[in-house]
Amino acid sequence: MITTVRSDSAQILERLRSLRAAGRVPLVTDSRWGSPHDVDAILSAPLSADVAWATTTSGSSGTPRVVVRTAESWSDSFDAISKALQAGPEEHILLPGPPSSSLTLFSLAHALENGPRPLLGLNVLGSPMAERATCMHGTPHALRAVLDAGVPARMRIALVGGSSLDPALRTRAEASGLRVIEYYGAAELSFVAIDEGSGLQEFPGVRLDVRDGELWVRSPYIALGYLGAPGPLRMRDAWATVGDRVRISDGRLQIRGRRDGAILTASATVIPGEVENVLRTAPGVRDAFVCGIPHPVLGALVAAHVELSGPERPDLPGLTRRLAPSHRPRRWFVGPLPRTASGKIARAEAERRLRAGEVPRCDPNRS
Repeated sequence: MITTVRSDSAQILERLRSLRAAGRVPLVTDSRWGSPHDVDAILSAPLSADVAWATTTSGSSGTPRVVVRTAESWSDSFDAISKALQAGPEEHILLPGPPSSSLTLFSLAHALENGPRPLLGLNVLGSPMAERATCMHGTPHALRAVLDAGVPARMRIALVGGSSLDPALRTRAEASGLRVIEYYGAAELSFVAIDEGSGLQEFPGVRLDVRDGELWVRSPYIALGYLGAPGPLRMRDAWATVGDRVRISDGRLQIRGRRDGAILTASATVIPGEVENVLRTAPGVRDAFVCGIPHPVLGALVAAHVELSGPERPDLPGLTRRLAPSHRPRRWFVGPLPRTASGKIARAEAERRLRAGEVPRCDPNRS
């Protein structure tokens, strides 16, 4: 039976502990679940006996979905994560993201089984409590918040996932004394690949296969499926995919972006993630979002929305010369990007705002 727990509940770790001990399936909710009909449909859905956790996807592509998984699909990876974090139950882990995020909820589940003790929320940053932390787990947005607030003196390791890590942010974190461990995963797949300094490689226990440019995963960490609305997870035999486009070069995994986000412009197919990764390397660019804007002749134009980290306007046209002509943005927008509760770009909302004309358009050739 699923029991909802509000993301801002006091003593949330003890609440999760008591629910799991009673055989209940916790689902941590937040303000995105405003409609009682959403929750009612989820609570009434039939569950198999092996369901132990229900988590939400980030909602970056629209309405968040509910993913259900067994206890073992997380606990089987606890030893590998403890080893990576160099942290046991006597240590503290900083978790800036909300407990409704599957990323944060994983660390709370880990804490229930002898993982590091959690320090929850952005409000902990800069406080004396944060000084207990020897490691953190969060998105790149959360890592930036930790750096802005000042890295706690005892903190030595940052485990970062959820979206692409800007190389400049990694460099900044390492200059602050942090060892940065990046990983690629998904709410449906859990950990897939890990980068401890030499590129993304298979996470322990995971096998990868690239089929027509799409990543398929075989591992003990895959979720059982969804409650309510279906999602991108597809299963074939013991393999699973969420539709991410990838390439593998010299044994290292390179993420290109979701298959359903591809932009068809003239005769070219543009993967937004590839363009975003280039834009993020520009000094002065905090983050970037790329999508297609409908065009009557070309099908779509490549549009880029950049969020700047300071007053200086970066040389974006010069930077994009590294891209094929078909991949270079033809429309530019500047301003803050909308984000999910965990700090990831809210991609569906960002695209809606561009198409609705709610974001200032800019000419990157002018200062």
